[in-house]
Amino acid sequence: EGMAVPQRVVFPPEKICMDWQQRQRPGAGLFNLGNTCYINVILQCLTYTPALANYLLSYEHSQWCQQQGFCMMCIMQAHIRKVLCSSASAILPGAVLRDLKFIGEEFEYGRQEFLCCTRNAMQRACLRGHSNLDFSSQETTIIHQIFGGFMKSRVMCFSCQAVVDSYKAFLDVSLDIRAASSLTTVLEDCVTPKQLHQKECFKCSKCKKKVAASRRVTAHCAPRVLTLCLERADQWTGMKINKFVEYPEYLDLWPYMSDTAGEPLLCSLYAIVVHSGDTCLEGHFFCYTKASNGLWYKMDDESVDSCDIHTVLGQQAYLLFYAR
Repeated sequence: EGMAVPQRVVFPPEKICMDWQQRQRPGAGLFNLGNTCYINVILQCLTYTPALANYLLSYEHSQWCQQQGFCMMCIMQAHIRKVLCSSASAILPGAVLRDLKFIGEEFEYGRQEFLCCTRNAMQRACLRGHSNLDFSSQETTIIHQIFGGFMKSRVMCFSCQAVVDSYKAFLDVSLDIRAASSLTTVLEDCVTPKQLHQKECFKCSKCKKKVAASRRVTAHCAPRVLTLCLERADQWTGMKINKFVEYPEYLDLWPYMSDTAGEPLLCSLYAIVVHSGDTCLEGHFFCYTKASNGLWYKMDDESVDSCDIHTVLGQQAYLLFYAR
């Protein structure tokens, strides 16, 4: 409601399967070639995203892909299959490392934009062969159908209470954790209306002049997989924020939606990324993921060790992955 309707649907949402098609123990760990730990954790979190893994393991993409050379979807398909089916305790993500320059033009080893670069590369692969698509249609690929949602921004004039709504697609949400002790506190603050600064002064079409106004941002369409980034680099000092922010195993998105009259939108935590180190420019990344057998594992490069949910919930998380 209120958003542009896509002219074409690239991937039908009813074909997305959120549950694992087969149950098995976790797959292989990933070798670290020196400062590739952040690449490893993102690859593991994507590998254990059921909706993405189910799609790639079905070979649906590779059956129609005609791309010669680099294709991120084909690379991820081969990688996920290799991880989950390998009898080795650890493998080398060789194809990913070899094609880093194609994944992100400005990507360098250790940079934290690898998740965004990888998803963008997969999105480009999904759009190949679909020419002249409008923006709304481009947001119906398998990548946007899994990870994408829409934010609604409502600006309200203080003088006449007129409102202006706008919408924006997103693949992840960054959260300021400096003043928060829990994830729910941060999310509640995000959807609380805030008065616009003077430099953002709103020109009301009804009042015909610039007026004081407030803005409220809510989730208009929730993603099937919600990716939350807890910003651990202080934007003013650049120092790492070493604090524990409580986050739940199950998260209800209903209080943060534009329409709170609907049904609860319960999400389940299935992966987290943790950074250890005194500064954001150095240190080490590892992750915790839930395998298809329903059990949690700590994945630290080539090591894959079982753990319990209490260990998972006790981390200084950097990235949180929730699936509806």
